Amino acid sequence: MENTSFTNKFSNYKKLIELAETDWHFAKTGRICELNVTIKNNNYLTDQHGREFHHFCTTSYLGLDYHQDIIEGAICGIREAKTLRIANSKNRCKLEILERYEQELSTLFDSICLSTLSCSSASSGLLPLLASGVFTNNCSPTMVFDKHSHYSMNHIKASCADETEVKTAPHNDLSFIEELCKKRKKVAYVCDGIYSMGGIADIDGLLYLKSRYGLFLYMDDSHALSAFGERGRGFIRSRIQTLDDQTLIVASLGKSFGASGGLIMFGSERQKTLMHRYGGPSNWSQSLNSAAIGAGLASIKIHQTEELCSLQEKLLLNIKLFDSLIHTDQSGTNAAIRLITCGKAEKANTLTIHLAEKGFFTSSVFFPVVPRGKAAIRVTLRADMDPATIILFCSYLTTLLNKHEINN
Repeated sequence: MENTSFTNKFSNYKKLIELAETDWHFAKTGRICELNVTIKNNNYLTDQHGREFHHFCTTSYLGLDYHQDIIEGAICGIREAKTLRIANSKNRCKLEILERYEQELSTLFDSICLSTLSCSSASSGLLPLLASGVFTNNCSPTMVFDKHSHYSMNHIKASCADETEVKTAPHNDLSFIEELCKKRKKVAYVCDGIYSMGGIADIDGLLYLKSRYGLFLYMDDSHALSAFGERGRGFIRSRIQTLDDQTLIVASLGKSFGASGGLIMFGSERQKTLMHRYGGPSNWSQSLNSAAIGAGLASIKIHQTEELCSLQEKLLLNIKLFDSLIHTDQSGTNAAIRLITCGKAEKANTLTIHLAEKGFFTSSVFFPVVPRGKAAIRVTLRADMDPATIILFCSYLTTLLNKHEINN
């Protein structure tokens, strides 16, 4: 008899695929996934089926992905470096322009910064190190993952469990975390600042637990970096006066920041050195190429001007406009993510297909992205969206929702 007692403690891909494959097939046949697009205009795309649509599921919330200074910065980065990349791990040898980039990132975000190929590679390398205890005086902390923490962190649970105890906390349940803090010598909490499927972390509550019990905080701020805060410090960094060695922040440089790759903010040089040497996936792959570095340097310059503040204000105005037209569970928050709940994946896919055919590309989210029975249409807003386009989108979506309710 096959022994399965040690399997599927943190994942079960066979079951996952069994439950989700029909919905993914529906999405593909409905032409709302696996699209190949060309850029017709800013945030306006043409796909392989000849359809043109406004992009309403982008994560470039400030619209910097089309900024001419960033595009030119990418070109200048290649020209300055005279190569696309140095072909070896970055802890052995890296481009001088990358060192300069990380120093400028450190100044901008008032922390000790390390760049990575992606936010996922940052978490993949960093979380097992945290679980081992090397950041917590060789005391392996109990690793508590928020139930809604992003997959880029959740999928590392098994690796962390090889080092220490791993638990999953109900979403934003500070009482659950506090009870563990009372019972364990050291606890590390893994969460998002702004969650990809809506909602925000209780930063003040977490900082209280950190102060009282020594809770270690590991937070992903990918959906807030640049979009919020002075000089684009984001949702988390803006609320922490000084980043110490009991807090780690990871974030994407490919969303509102407008460039490419990932970022880690450390509170000590020792932590950065440990990650640089032993961070696994962060080091095995190549470092950021010179185009990504050049784009990032250009973005930093934008972050130091009034233009960033102007873009942040435009984003907030578009968020408020959307909320005035369609109510969601996220209404009233400053995050740019909105979920129109549908319940069944079939309904979310059907509505998303209709929207795409009318020229609005959104994202149908269903299990395993969200829990079963919680499927939704995911809408994201940008600073450079024309208010008239948002009004037209909301009008058509409202008509679709009303029609679907009548038919059901």
